[in-house]
Formats: sequence, structure tokens, C-alpha cells
Amino acid sequence: MATWRLRRAAAAIAASSAVVAAGAAWPSASASDPFPAALEAARRRVAQPGAAPPPRAAQRAALAGSTPADPLDVLVVGGGATGCGVALDAATRGLRVGLVEREDFSSGTSSRSTKLIHGGVRYLEKAVFNLDYGQLKLVFHALKERKQVIENAPHLCHALPCMTPCFNWFEVVYYWFGLKFYDIVAGRRLLHLSRYYSVDESVELFPTLAKNSHDRSLRGTVVYYDGQMNDSRLNVGLACTAAVVGAAILNYAEVVSLIKDESGERIIGARIRDTLSGKEFDAFAKVVVNAAGPFCDSVRKMANNDVVPMISPSSGVHIVLPDYYSPDGMGLIVPKTKDGRVVFMLPWLGRTVAGTTDSSTAITMLPEPHEDEIQFILDAICDYLNVQVRRSDVLSAWSGIRPLAMDPSAKNTESISRDHVVFEDYPGLITITGGKWTTYRSMAEDAVNAAIRSGNLKPANGCVTDHLHILGGYGWDPASFTVLAQNYKRMKRTYGGKIIPGAMDSAVSKHLSHAYGTLATQVASIAQNEGLGKRLAHGYPFLEAEVAYCARHEYCESAVDFIARRCRLAFLDTDAAGRALPRIIEILALERKWDKARQKLELQKGKDFLETFKSSKNAQFRDGKHNGQ
Repeated sequence: MATWRLRRAAAAIAASSAVVAAGAAWPSASASDPFPAALEAARRRVAQPGAAPPPRAAQRAALAGSTPADPLDVLVVGGGATGCGVALDAATRGLRVGLVEREDFSSGTSSRSTKLIHGGVRYLEKAVFNLDYGQLKLVFHALKERKQVIENAPHLCHALPCMTPCFNWFEVVYYWFGLKFYDIVAGRRLLHLSRYYSVDESVELFPTLAKNSHDRSLRGTVVYYDGQMNDSRLNVGLACTAAVVGAAILNYAEVVSLIKDESGERIIGARIRDTLSGKEFDAFAKVVVNAAGPFCDSVRKMANNDVVPMISPSSGVHIVLPDYYSPDGMGLIVPKTKDGRVVFMLPWLGRTVAGTTDSSTAITMLPEPHEDEIQFILDAICDYLNVQVRRSDVLSAWSGIRPLAMDPSAKNTESISRDHVVFEDYPGLITITGGKWTTYRSMAEDAVNAAIRSGNLKPANGCVTDHLHILGGYGWDPASFTVLAQNYKRMKRTYGGKIIPGAMDSAVSKHLSHAYGTLATQVASIAQNEGLGKRLAHGYPFLEAEVAYCARHEYCESAVDFIARRCRLAFLDTDAAGRALPRIIEILALERKWDKARQKLELQKGKDFLETFKSSKNAQFRDGKHNGQ
């Protein structure tokens, strides 16, 4: 049986390789920059020293200033990865753009991802065995976009080696051939070559990997490369970059209703409620782009209450464990566990993220992981590790909703696509949904192209985001942190009020450099000049200065915005985030001029938010089998 499967795989790979050679050549470098003047103009604005988006009040005024006679070209609903990508793409084409987000940028699915930027190894396997050229094209496309995401946000993204354990020689050959074909398909977009490691080499690279599992002996591992990112910081970076190049973006701005023309036949704008002030205003646009992720059906129903739903929501749960579960710089991915699921453990921001589940769910604003899902992940990784896996080690656990999409125009709706769907089922309202983080840029490009057709818009140029870095990306390199370490001090305020100097150590310098890119010097200046150089939580490199910087330059409007999407502490360590809340609120209160009542409300909202992250201390129950202390 194994020999037959191997022959079939080899034959399929050979056939698919012919397809690759015949029809999948990558565009040349010159062809990828068809609008050099527009790209250079955008680059100058993004790369200028001290580049920062306009204040929130100016953005709100720009949106409210649109009229039926002088509308925006595009109004985007949704501030996730796709929505911010649409705003950036449209603005760099010379269009007049607005974006509104009901909560904070990246407050939904885009901050709760697997943190991988991947081409889709599983989809490649399906393409090979089913000889499905359509699936193969999806993998080609995702691999192209994977490389661009990493290049356009070099401080937030990097290549990550991923180890696949093999417990028999068939698996060794099967995964080696399959991942070599993944390399071939990547072509010049390859990150690094995959390779086989012996048992001893594998354990040296991943010390917690078990040599024996369920009466099976490890025969070696195959290591391949995909990308990894800091997802919400990338999303916030996209939002701020869009604002710098001219888009009017506004978080905490909820669409109350859509506005139709006098005939009722076309959408011409939206009624917006600023949830921070409670005031409402109208924003008019030639085209509205619905990029609301799992909530896109709610927006579609504002235009037509009888629309057929597009979204089939799926829940993905992840847990965060201490760093000793996985070595720094090496992930572990099991493509198929004993029950057929994919399981992974990846180093991320000094901790280990493990997952994931894939199950039907209801659409909610704050999805919560169930205890049985957490226990499933612990069970799954336990099979491949030589350390005791304990529920008490779970520092944080979260659930994200994947907006799997069904195309309403498709005749066959049996299969739900993991690819994206762009659809106009009401004139003037373009919906973009589905897809994945890796392909957000091309999804945005497709949505803007559809908006141009729908509204007969007149862009100054075509898409230029393929080679446009986000804020902080230009001029950054991995050694940039040394500038911070050598030239800045962390001035810390003691409990007695005295200011004392502290070193800008490597851990803090590297964190600031990777989180903010070349803009990290601005954060370091605040730490040095304003006495905000103290760490917010013991054992983590996050500084008080970051709270002030994010309030001033990244539209951080609440304590939850900071702990969840600006610094990621809620995702890394729920309990540490809870301990940091009072100081974060104190700094934000000075920046936003909050009174005592607002500060008290922020503290309660922060605690309620953290309750949805099921760390070991706020678990629903502890009668599972991973309760070792």
C-alpha cells in the first residue's frame, strides 16, 4: 500500500511539475512595477522621517465633509487586514478614500490568526493528488504574496523553519518529496530550501521533540520554511500607512445604515456613529466596499434584507505556552494527527503558540475558546513532546472566527471556499470576504478593481502596493536595534517620583525595532525624555513609552486597544496583561484627558476582555488530564 501511494505521489508530482514549467512563470521585476512614478510618490510619503497619520479629529472631519455632490470615491467598511489593504490600495491609486471600523483596527479575526504567512502546503497536496490545476494556481498565488508580505513589512515578518516529524520511512520520503515540490512551486519566491534531518540532528534542533510516540520511533524530520508575522501590528501598520498616503480612516465608527439614492437602486454612502462621542454623521461615496469579515452579511442585509448569506463561520482556537515548549527559531508542524487534523507549535514573541481547531461556530464580537478545545490542543501536542504538558502552563488562549465564504453567484454551493470572494449583489456595494492573511494585498487589489468598475472611477494609476513598504519598513534592517541600544536610555520613574536612568538593553531594543521599525527611535525618545522607560510587566520588553506613542500616532483609544493589538500582552500572558492594566490606563488618561469615571470603566472593560482569554487561572474547569502543577 505504501509503495502504491508513493508511486502515485511521484507520478502526480511529475505531472504537476510539467504544468509548473509550462505555464507558471513569475513576472519580471520590471513588469511588477508598471507605475514607477506613483510608487515612488507613495514611497516618499511613507519613508519620510517622522511620518505619522493625521489626528483622529481630522480623519473624522474628512469623512463627515463628504457630500452627495462631492462624495468619496470609496468608503471601506471594516478595519481588518483586507479593509485596511483596500484603503491603502485605493489611496495609492489617487482615489479619495475613507474607512470606518466599528471597533479597533484588527479587533476581530485579523488579530487572532495563526501568525503564519503561508503558501498552503495542504492545498498543494490536494492539487497534486487530484491533479487540480485550480488548487495549484492558488498555491502559486499565495507563495507570491507570502514573499511580498515579508518584504513589505520586514520588521514585523520573517521566515520561520518548520519541522515535520516522520515516524516511518514512508513518511520521510513522502514529506521530503512533497516539501521539495513546495520549494519548486515557490520558484524565485523561495524563502529557504527544505531538507531532511536525522533523529539526532532533529532533537538537537528541537530538544523537546519526543523520539518515541505511541510505540512509534522517530525516523527523522523534514524542515521547510514559511513566514511568520505579528498580525495585529501589521494590520495597524497598514491602517496608519493608508492614512499617511491620504485615506481618512476612523476606528470606533459604526455603520448604522447604508444610504441609497433617491430611486433606491444604488448605495451612495453610510450613516456613521462615532461610538466614542455618540454623535452620528453621513459619509457619501461613489462605491462602498464591505470588508467586515465575519460580519459582512450584516452589512449586506442593510442593503437588502433578503440576501443569501455568504459566510460559514469557523472557529480556530490557539493557546500560548512558555518558551521552553519550543526552541527559538524553529516551529513544529504535524500535517496529519491520528484524527486527521493539523497541529503546530511555533515560537512567537518569546513564547510558544500552539493550535489549532477548526469547528463551526456562531458569529460573536468576542469569541471564547471552550475548555474541550484547549484540552484537544494539549492532547495533540503531548503526543510529540518529551515534556509534561500541563493545563497550568497555558498563559493565554483565544478563539478567532474564520470567515469562510460561499460565492452567491456560484451554481454549486456544496463546497465552501478558502479562497476569497468579490461580489456586487447590490449596485454600489462591493463585498470582499474569505481568503487568508497571506493574500490580503491581492484581495484588496481585486476589491479596488471591482469598485472602479462599479463606480466608473478614474484612478490616477493602477495598483502599486506590490512593492510598497508599510510605515517603519523603509531603511530597517535586523541590526537596527543597535542604534537604540547605543544611543538611548530608559529613564524610569521610581515609586518616590525620582527619575533614574536605565539601560536600553538588547531585549527592549530588539522588541522596539521589530514592533515599530525605523519609527522605534520615536518611542525610545519618549522613554528617554519623558520618564516613561519602565517595563509594563515583569519578564516582557513592553515599555510605558509605547502607550504614549500609540495614543499619539496609532489611534490607540482604549486600554484594550493597547494590550491586545498594539503590544500583544493579552495574547502572550493574560495575567501579566491584567497586572499592567492600571499603569496603562494611567498613561492613557493623561494622553486622552480621561476623568476618574472613564478610568474606572476602562479597567472594568479590560478585565472583562481578559476573561475571554482562558489562561490557566481563569479556566472554566480543571478536570482534564493536563492539570499537573
